[in-house]
Amino acid sequence: MPPPETVRIAVIDSGVHPAHPHVDARRLLPGVAVHRNGAIAADDTLDRLGHGTAVTAAIQEKAPGAWIVPVRVFDDKLTTTATALVAAIDWCAGAGVDFINLSLGTANRAHAEALAEAVMRAGIPVVAAREAGGVPCWPGAGDGAIGVVVDPDCPRGAFRRLGHGSYAASGEPRPIPGVPARGNLAGISFAVANVTGLLAQALANPASRSIIQKQPIAPTA
Repeated sequence: MPPPETVRIAVIDSGVHPAHPHVDARRLLPGVAVHRNGAIAADDTLDRLGHGTAVTAAIQEKAPGAWIVPVRVFDDKLTTTATALVAAIDWCAGAGVDFINLSLGTANRAHAEALAEAVMRAGIPVVAAREAGGVPCWPGAGDGAIGVVVDPDCPRGAFRRLGHGSYAASGEPRPIPGVPARGNLAGISFAVANVTGLLAQALANPASRSIIQKQPIAPTA
């Protein structure tokens, strides 16, 4: 197990495929699957969709020393429930992680309050999509989360702080050798992952810890 001072990142997504060449399986910790009804299943984190694997790869590229805790909320398709997301965030809060990455969100405002309450209960940075295609997403658009938007002009190795605890970053994932950028995945999921990785790398620097740890209580709206 990693020492207590090592940065741990929970990736709430479709799990991770440890054999993927862009994933450092040596830096994966045991995680869980969260079913649509909120029930927890231990160690069932194999990615069947690829999204969580690509998100994990983007984070590891930026923060290669971090430990990843996969939390699978997607099974055979990229949909889940607000109940599952709340349960996943609550589980992560008790798992001793330093960051939660949510490269996802819901446009249904009816779930905003429950998700915001889960983020505030967590008490750790929750990096999430603030909007997708101009449509607000929760919990990233709500109080407490670190909301992220796509900035196509932002270099992949940097982000822009927008104020009120939100950031803009490139939506490009880790590049695939020999494949042009336009042929790869792209979008808000990877902007979120890029910010998480960069913030985690900053957190590894003791001088940055007090700044990063203040982020969860900053409103994003």
